[in-house]
Order: sequence, then structure tokens, then C-alpha cells
Amino acid sequence: MSTFVLIHGGGDVGWSWHLVAAALTARGHDVLAPDLPADDDSLTLDDYADAVVDAVGDRRDVVVVGHSFGGFTAPLVAERLSADALVLLAGMIPAPGEPPEDWWEATGYGAAVEEQSARDGGLTGNDDPYVSFYHDVPRELADEALSRERAHPSQAAMAAPWPLAEWPDVPTRFIVCTDDRFFPPSFLRDLARRRLGIRAEEVPGGHCAMLSRPGEIAQLLMRSAEGRPEPQR
Repeated sequence: MSTFVLIHGGGDVGWSWHLVAAALTARGHDVLAPDLPADDDSLTLDDYADAVVDAVGDRRDVVVVGHSFGGFTAPLVAERLSADALVLLAGMIPAPGEPPEDWWEATGYGAAVEEQSARDGGLTGNDDPYVSFYHDVPRELADEALSRERAHPSQAAMAAPWPLAEWPDVPTRFIVCTDDRFFPPSFLRDLARRRLGIRAEEVPGGHCAMLSRPGEIAQLLMRSAEGRPEPQR
């Protein structure tokens, strides 16, 4: 069985993974979904990675998963732990030396959102989190998620260059959420191709599919642990 290390996104907590964690645990896997440090503007991405690595300890057969902004931390953790697999779920894919605050312009995110918003009548990039992030999440879960928001990441983490000189030598998969209204699916598919040279796998659901479709996400993660590709639809 594998140890799944689930890394949350910006402003979030490990709770965001609790439904996926339950599904994985029910299959006999070990799961860690730590709360990354928050409310400290001096902490860096290395500090976040340190916190995760400390939580993992000497566990083996590790699969590291990063959601959204967790894409900046997950590769650091995967490299330090010599992980068996790395999975990004609607994740931000950093380039060597790229500060997270520069990622938005460097990737063409703004233009992609404008184009998709024009097509869907303003749903993508909407200021209402219930529209942009949690549109397919049960309202009670969405309310709980919003109540747990924290000041993460820090200004230091946003400003410092991403510390790796190259992508870690770890088998990597990228999952696009096909109903994502924060990161347009076409934008992420192209980013995965350009920055990782891989074809993204896809799952129905919005940006927070780990809350709206935990069973599907757990299945994808278990396939990653087993080294099996997702069947093409």
C-alpha cells in the first residue's frame, strides 16, 4: 500500500482533502494531508516543503499530490522524499527560478481567463467563490471550506524564485478538472504540454473536485500509485 501526501492550495487547509483521504484510507492506504504554515509572511516555499517532509517522516512508497498553489510545493517534497509518483490536480506548474507572483503573467493566465469568460458568460474568473471555486460542491461543504480560509501563502513564498533548477526526476501526472472556472481547462492542458511535456488526464468537476468528486479523484490517485494510466474516454 502507498502513502499519499496530499498538499492543499492557497488559503486552504488539509481538510480540503478529507473526502479523498477517507476513500484512500478505506482501500488500506496511509494518508497525510497536513496544514501548511500560515499567517507568517516570512515563510518560504522551502519552509512549506520542510513542514510536509517532517510530517511524512520515514514513511515509504510515497505519492505526492498538489492541488492548485500546492503545485509549487509538491515537486519540492517529491524530490526530497524520492517519491514514487507526483500528481498535480489543477495545479500551478512552476518553471525553474520563477517566483509564484510572476507565474500568472508568465503563463498567460489572464488572457486565458478573459477568453473563457467571454465564452461562458462571466462564470470563469467570477469574483463569487461559490461560482468560480465551489459551483459543483455541496453548499454545506462549500460553506465549511470558506470558513477555514487562512493567510497562505506568504509574501515571502510568493516573491522568492522557485528553488529547483529542473523538474524532479519523479514520474509526474497532471489532472485537469474539465469544469474548472478558476484555471480554464484548455489553459492547463496547454501548460502541462509546454512545461512538463505530458498529456493531461481529465476528470469532471470544478476547481475543487476533491470535494465535489472525491471518489473519482481517489481512483485517479490510486492508478498513479500503481503506475497505470487513466483510460482515455
